[in-house]
This record gives sequence, structure tokens and C-alpha cells, in this order.
Amino acid sequence: MSRRLPPLNALRAFEAAARCGNFTRAAQELCVTQGAVSRHVATLEGWLKVQLFERGRHGIALTPPGQAYFGTVRAALDQIDYGTRQLQASPDERCLRIKLPPTFAIRWLVPRLARFHALHPRIDVQITTSHQRADFAREEVDVSIHSEPSPPAGPGVRRLFGETLLPVCAPGLLQRGPPLARPADLARHVLLCSMNRPKDWPAWLAAAGAPQIDGNSGLKFENAALAYQAAADQLGVMVALHAFVRDDLASGRLVAPFALQVETPGAYYLAYRSEAPLPERVQAFEAWIVQEAEAMSRAGPS
Repeated sequence: MSRRLPPLNALRAFEAAARCGNFTRAAQELCVTQGAVSRHVATLEGWLKVQLFERGRHGIALTPPGQAYFGTVRAALDQIDYGTRQLQASPDERCLRIKLPPTFAIRWLVPRLARFHALHPRIDVQITTSHQRADFAREEVDVSIHSEPSPPAGPGVRRLFGETLLPVCAPGLLQRGPPLARPADLARHVLLCSMNRPKDWPAWLAAAGAPQIDGNSGLKFENAALAYQAAADQLGVMVALHAFVRDDLASGRLVAPFALQVETPGAYYLAYRSEAPLPERVQAFEAWIVQEAEAMSRAGPS
């Protein structure tokens, strides 16, 4: 069936005039004369056989039919504009490149990523894991996430959440192994840790009153994600970041034998290029991840 469409230039003139509230501003927006806008609107009214504007000495005003038609025309033109922008967008404009440590990716970001994709299905997320900070001057990276011992200086940085340490292990380890009634009992267990975080066990043990235990003995892994898996497999006790084991504690996959939680001076930060305006994809990701971090903080202990 053929479409019954009015003159498209007349539609554009009508929508601009209705949105701007007068023919003069509409003409400036469309780069035509005021007379041209007036003629286009008159042509559209003649084609529709409906009066769209009331003309008076003090300007124009939409008639009730004009107001209803404006809503329809504006929505249609907005859809055409959106589709055109998406068609013209380059793959780079739709690709969000994130660089972050493997443990943060595996244990915090990836389980939440479906929610970001549901909100922004047209943004293609590309994840690279590394313990090295992003060098925005040399790397094709949009955002970087890393743990920092103190707040980084300068623009282009957003704090996500702090670091809280606590020992965790598999329930089966408590059932078959030596007891873990007090921190000193850790001397009879294998301690698990990441080679990238050598200060975590000593910090927790000092706060727990057990500095005599060597926090850097036991099994060391290239990244903390491997150490978490080793804890789940009953190889020993892992000093964990609470943010990364909340779900495991809630499900009972891991347990915390001690109530003591120790906050470190460090925190995880989101960083991005600050020398240029933020692309929409970066703005969208920043708003989403900050909201996710705040929601986790509001939820409190698991």
C-alpha cells in the first residue's frame, strides 16, 4: 500500500516552527527565509485541509489539531534522526574499550555486565585484562579501572569503592581441617594470596593481633582470581576483598571464619581521558558503573 505523505520540506518547516514558537527562529534553524517557512506551513495546511496555527499580531500559536499533529511529526523526525546517526556512526564510536585487572573483571564487572548491555545494547564492550595501568597516550583504551593506594591527583578519575580485607575459605575446609576459632589458628593452615597484593595478609594479621604469622608464606598466584578459585577448592584460606566475595558468602560457597574486616587506604578507581570531551559511550559507562558501586555500598555487608 502506498504511503500518504505530505511534502517533507513542509513537515520540517511545521515541526521547527511549532518547536521554536515562531517562524523567525525556525527560519534561522533551517537556514531559509521567514517567508519560506510561512509558505511551507501554508502549503501543509492546504494539503491537510486543516489549520495548524492561529496567526495573530503577537505571533503564532498551535491550534488543537496542530498540537496533536506536532507530537506525531516530532516523534517521527526524531526516529529518522536517531536511525541516521546510528547508521553513520563508525565502529569506533560504538566500541567501548575497557582495561582492568583480571580479578576485577571476573569477580565484579562481568557478573554485572548484562545490566549495562540491557541499558545500552548498541555499545560494543571490549575488555582487556592487565595489571598494568592504562597509558591513554599510547593505548587505544577508553576507560581504565585499577586499585590505587591513595586517591590519584588530577581530572579524569572517579572513585568506585574502597578495599576491605577478610579471610575466606570453603566450608569443607572448616569441616575437615584444623579449627579456625581464632586468628592464631591460621598458622596451621595454608595461606592463599595474589602476588600482586603482598601486603594484604600482613595487614589483616597485624590488625587481628597475629603478626607472628608469616603472611607471605603459603601458595601465591599470579592474580587473585586464581587464589579465590583455590579457596573454593579447599586448598587453603584466602585473604579476600569483600567486594569480590559478596556473592560467594551469600550463597555459602565461601565462608568468613572471622568477623574482623580491615579497611586498607586503597580503593578502586575509574579513569578516562580528560583532555577532550567524553564520548557518549564513556559517559554512559561511567554513570552505570558508579551507580552499581553505590548500590553495592548501600547494600552493606553480605
